Amino acid sequence: MEEFFVAAVFIAIPWIILHYITKWKTASSITTDDEALLDELYHLAKRLDERMDTVERLVADDHSDFKPARLIHDQEVDNQKLREIDRMLAEKKGAMK
Repeated sequence: MEEFFVAAVFIAIPWIILHYITKWKTASSITTDDEALLDELYHLAKRLDERMDTVERLVADDHSDFKPARLIHDQEVDNQKLREIDRMLAEKKGAMK
C-alpha cells in the first residue's frame, strides 16, 4: 500500500499536472492554419473597405445630399495602422521563410 502511495505522489500527480500544462499551452497557440485564415480575412477586409469607399464615392457623386455613414475616406490615421499591420505581416512572412 505504501508503494502505491509513493508512486502516486512522485509519478502520477506530477505526470497529470505536466500533461495538462502541455495541453493548455498547445491549445492557446495559433496554428499555421489559423494564421493563414487570419491573413486571408485581413486581405478580404481591405478589399471590402476599398469597395465600400468606391460605392460611397459613386453614391455621393449621384446624390449631393448623401452623407457617408463611415468616417473620412482614406484617412491617414487609418492608413498608418494598416501600413503597420502590413509591415508586421511582411516581417513575419520573411522570418518564416
